[in-house]
Amino acid sequence: QVRLVESGGGLVQPGGSLRLSCAASGIIFSRYAMNWYRQAPGKQRELVAVILSGGSTSYADSVKGRFTISRDNAKNTVYLQLNSLKPEDTAVYYCNTWIGENYWGQGTQVTVSS
Repeated sequence: QVRLVESGGGLVQPGGSLRLSCAASGIIFSRYAMNWYRQAPGKQRELVAVILSGGSTSYADSVKGRFTISRDNAKNTVYLQLNSLKPEDTAVYYCNTWIGENYWGQGTQVTVSS
């Protein structure tokens, strides 16, 4: 059974940083692309960052240069480093992978506010 568990969210001031983690189980983690999505109140869920099994990465334009996605295959974990946070980054952040179907974590709340 595939399970994704996010952690690391919280309340941070504008300009601050957070590191989100997503621990995966039930899959051969190293084989699969991993994604981070976010959903702000009243908005659609949007793709934030992708890391392929080989380590290649891509980002939404809105976070490029501020967020960094990485993975540790030995720990079955994908990370999202959030720097220079803005109030518009406030959202629930979800870990995701597709293995014949979409799998989602429960989400972790990130709130950027002074």
